[in-house]
Amino acid sequence: MSPSIPGSFYEHTHTVFGHHKSKIFQWIFSIDHKRVSILYLFSMLAFFLVAVGLALSMRLELFSPGQDIMSPQRYNQVFTMHGVIMIFLFIVPGIPAALGNFLLPLQIGARDVSFPKLNLLSWWLYMFGAILAVASLFVGDGFADTGWTFYAPYSIKTGTNVIWALTAAFILGLASILTGINFVTTIHRLRAPGMTFFKMPLFVWGLYSTAWIQILATPIVGVSLVMVIFERVFGVGFFDPTKGGDPVLFEHMFWIYSHPAVYLMILPAFGIASEIVPTFCRKPIFGYRSIAISSAMIAGVGYLVWGHHMFTSGISDMVKLIFSLLTFFVAIPTGVKFFDWIATMYKASIDFKAPMVWTVGTFVTFIIGGLTGLILGTIGVNVYFHDTYFVVAHFHYTMLGGVAFLMFAGFHYWLPKFTGRMYSEKHAIRAFYTVFVGFNLLWFPMFLAGAFGMPRRYFDYLPEFEIYHKLSGVGSWIFAIGIVYMLVTLYRGWRYGEPAGPNPWNATTLEWQIPSPPQLENFGEIPYVDFKPYEYKNGEPVHRMDLSVKEGQGHG
Repeated sequence: MSPSIPGSFYEHTHTVFGHHKSKIFQWIFSIDHKRVSILYLFSMLAFFLVAVGLALSMRLELFSPGQDIMSPQRYNQVFTMHGVIMIFLFIVPGIPAALGNFLLPLQIGARDVSFPKLNLLSWWLYMFGAILAVASLFVGDGFADTGWTFYAPYSIKTGTNVIWALTAAFILGLASILTGINFVTTIHRLRAPGMTFFKMPLFVWGLYSTAWIQILATPIVGVSLVMVIFERVFGVGFFDPTKGGDPVLFEHMFWIYSHPAVYLMILPAFGIASEIVPTFCRKPIFGYRSIAISSAMIAGVGYLVWGHHMFTSGISDMVKLIFSLLTFFVAIPTGVKFFDWIATMYKASIDFKAPMVWTVGTFVTFIIGGLTGLILGTIGVNVYFHDTYFVVAHFHYTMLGGVAFLMFAGFHYWLPKFTGRMYSEKHAIRAFYTVFVGFNLLWFPMFLAGAFGMPRRYFDYLPEFEIYHKLSGVGSWIFAIGIVYMLVTLYRGWRYGEPAGPNPWNATTLEWQIPSPPQLENFGEIPYVDFKPYEYKNGEPVHRMDLSVKEGQGHG
């Protein structure tokens, strides 16, 4: 899985069986947070590529009106599987499990997470849920055709493998809860001496806010998924209107989790931006406390806005008004973050390396996604745009153009720390522009198609919408080529890149004060942290520490 790097965690590890001789067992049973992180990373990228392939097949089907390469039911199954993989296997767990697992202990000065074995169990649950979902393709009538929202009463009636998909989603939710518990406990108990909450890096603040959402909101969707399973197996009548049930109840329960889940995805991504901006501006970040507090505010307000998904579901006018106002309110702490990032960049001598270019690109796409979110939060406009391609475009600008783009920024930023090697800057910049052009050509036409009335989730469309689908089809291939280009660039950097040294960016947080890649148990001596995380003077870090693991230490 990796080049041999003397002295690093790639050569030394603990497993649940002690020091096992098998290289494979050393990876899949390792309880080192860094190896668990890499297991998540490779697993999620594999599923991400599968989901991209499914999306390309949908774009091919929609390239022209009428049936081309798949039947209507197959189309429904493909877009359901695309949504389930992207949401439950990639976007939701992506940054916390893959980057957070690696970086959280390093950034707070800890040797590992609080519960290393629970951490490994989370990955195994993740893989079990993923395999269960994929296996349902080959059983009976195949994968669920409900869409990733599993709306009742259709999810109760359809003959496809909804129970398999629901069970998979339940198991993935359990893995997410365990990760959240581990992170909260680690942050409370294992911070380095002297590191108060307001001396933590902002990426840790993003992970902390996210972990609370994982703990408090995920059980609600778990309960609602189990209720649908009970409905299908025992016919108890929770959501079936023919038995006195209420399908709107399912929508409430689903979105009580799923809207906070949006912030579960975006808060750690904002944390990545908060790491990259001061590093490449060589300045202390503007408004550290306001960024940290706004993360907690977004996590809190995120619980109160689920109703804006249901403006057309039959809720009262007063409730619609309340949820509309609350939806606008969440824009305030989000705006605070953007103001602070822009203020940090103001009059800075910005080094536009790939992580910073990805971050600035994300500001463009996420602002488009955020502003169109305000449009959808307005009741009258929402009623018109609901279930049109406008929502599809908004969702992808927010999630893919926000969360995934910042995740890619994080890949470039921390690749030297993961591997000890650098990627090719020239190819990384070219890959970014390929993805950026493809992304906007793919999804911006959907705003127009939706505004003119193109409904979402439809297998076919009227001829007047063909031009938008053709543009999106071309954009989808450019986007996919850019993604592959970026991943190949990162992989080549991992395998063959130039040695990076411990701190190639002149960054200030603790993970950059130890060798790259880190050794087992991270620190030879736990540091005392009596300074803020982003202190620069005249473009240079104020604090430089040598926290290298001493010879013979940390190998267990």
